[in-house]
Amino acid sequence: MKKLLIAAIVIILLTPIGLLAPGSAWGEWGIDEVKNMVGYVPNGMKHFSDTVKALFPDYGIPGFDKNFFQQSIGYIFSAIVGIAVIAIVFFILSKMIGRHEGKNE
Repeated sequence: MKKLLIAAIVIILLTPIGLLAPGSAWGEWGIDEVKNMVGYVPNGMKHFSDTVKALFPDYGIPGFDKNFFQQSIGYIFSAIVGIAVIAIVFFILSKMIGRHEGKNE
């Protein structure tokens, strides 16, 4: 578990490297970018873009993106929140599955 935690911390601290890359990350295009690339916006993407809103748009904290340092803090914070959400979901699922398997014995 200690090695997993160390790996997660390293990955979290390296996330701001994505800020140095030109353009946007592959597959993380907005509606305007997709329209420019392929000439149209798929119906499903158009529908869900109005419905689903990002918790941290552009991996940042709104209003806290004036320079590279502030953007880096936003990326790191987004990584921490993302890993925490995934860990909580898996913890809850493991408890539900464990409880279910315990009843079958």
